[in-house]
Amino acid sequence: MTISKGEKLPDVKLVKATTDGPDAVQSSEFFAGKKVALFAVPGAFTPTCSAKHLPGYVEKAAELKAKGIDEIACVSVNDAFVMGAWGKDAGSSDVTMLADGSADFAKAIGLDADFSGYGMGTRSQRFSMIVNDGVVEELNVEGPGEFKVSSAEHMLGQL
Repeated sequence: MTISKGEKLPDVKLVKATTDGPDAVQSSEFFAGKKVALFAVPGAFTPTCSAKHLPGYVEKAAELKAKGIDEIACVSVNDAFVMGAWGKDAGSSDVTMLADGSADFAKAIGLDADFSGYGMGTRSQRFSMIVNDGVVEELNVEGPGEFKVSSAEHMLGQL
């Protein structure tokens, strides 16, 4: 079942990509006590994700923070090394890169997807959410192949 607005995020392990290497963190700790703009992509370095999704949040980071966002985070079913390299390549120092290597987070919130037809296995659907102290305030899930409601621009309109 897909998570809904008003529900608390499940507690699973994510891995932050840092300049010092991977840093495991429980989602309950990561989201505690702050307002987070979270967006998820099917894969790092993939076309829409690299050309539009991540760059939009990088470009709009100051505007999101001015509207009350404490942290911006990108999650993908990739390992922390890939997420770190993608973050460095995209110039995203304002975006925390979170690895969901085994899709545990995507599965726990019911937003996993089967990308086996593309040789990618289990991935995350494309979505965004505003999370306040671990509770989902807004949830924007894209339809297959779409990029509209999970954009930074759409999220700015929700704040």
